Amino acid sequence: MQAMVYRGPYKVRVEEKEMPKIEHPNDAIVRVDLAAICGSDLHLYHGMMPDTRVGHTFGHEFIGEITEVGGSVERVRRGDRVMVPFHISCGSCYFCVRGLFTNCHNVNPNATAIGGIYGYSHSCGGYDGGQAQYVRVPFADVGPTVIPDWLEDEDALMLTDALGTGYFGAQLGDIVEGDTVVVFGAGPVGLFAAKSSWLMGAGRVIVVDHLDYRLEKARTFAQAETLNFVEVDDVVVHLKKLTEGLGADVAIDAVGAEADGNFTQHVTAAKLKLQGGSPVALNWAIDSVRKGGTVSVMGAYGPIFSAVKFGDAMNKGLTLRMNQAPVKRQWPRLFEHIRNGYLKPNEIVTHRIPLEHIAEAYHMFSAKLDGCIKPVIIPNAA
Repeated sequence: MQAMVYRGPYKVRVEEKEMPKIEHPNDAIVRVDLAAICGSDLHLYHGMMPDTRVGHTFGHEFIGEITEVGGSVERVRRGDRVMVPFHISCGSCYFCVRGLFTNCHNVNPNATAIGGIYGYSHSCGGYDGGQAQYVRVPFADVGPTVIPDWLEDEDALMLTDALGTGYFGAQLGDIVEGDTVVVFGAGPVGLFAAKSSWLMGAGRVIVVDHLDYRLEKARTFAQAETLNFVEVDDVVVHLKKLTEGLGADVAIDAVGAEADGNFTQHVTAAKLKLQGGSPVALNWAIDSVRKGGTVSVMGAYGPIFSAVKFGDAMNKGLTLRMNQAPVKRQWPRLFEHIRNGYLKPNEIVTHRIPLEHIAEAYHMFSAKLDGCIKPVIIPNAA
């Protein structure tokens, strides 16, 4: 089969790889119809995440058709068209039974924090991902869900991570009616977090970024106010002025490890790898939220040290909430929002690219070319 293969920082290509096989009776094999490149895939592409090995196939957002199942699989069968959450979960451990599917205790021998994630380095279990023609799906009775007939394919694809994560980010903000919410980052997760904030009762939503085309999308898709941080002297002071000197009630970090806005932080994290990520957006969130407010962290960070303003958070009495999103837990409510017309997830998709051109897709997405917000990959394009 053909698959995207990592060959080192900024180097990916399509190669022939061995077809995945059933390795356990609970496995399924999925022929991938659509995959996507996630902003967090760029952290791998840029060499930011530990133990990203040459030969690994990325891709944790994908949908497709089941072509083979193991002998113990009961809930799905050959021919089912399924959406697969980005997290791999056993469904029965201490954490899974509490809905913490991304912290599953049985799927990642390399960590005590995160569970397994498709295509996200060996620090997340070493599972090959869905930017390929076929992928092995462990615990097939737990993760994959049959795509409802009424749900469009690209909408289902967005549910596998970006939409579920953005919605979860808004949930963790504990938004109450009338709250002012500031979202840092106008990528897919930030756009969905901003849109979801309205569904939870926000009275005002402000999106912060430095790319005009993404801020325009925040205005048209998420109906948010926008702030270009390069156009103000101090983004925190400016946000305080916009909120009567108090600060926002809720701040959502939807940027993560490669945040711009502070040269020293960016270089020590993205270039020198001395931090697990550049915490610029997270520190802005801590500083710009009001005393007693809530900061929700959806941006991905590596496991090593990051220079976060924890003392400021403590002295302001902030609530910090974060996790990799257990997206499958969000699906029932998100299904209803989509059916009722409150959400149209595929409106953020800007590019549809055959797998054979995935190197160009990564370059375009990484360099922010051609107004790229969300690229969809077609592995089995005719």
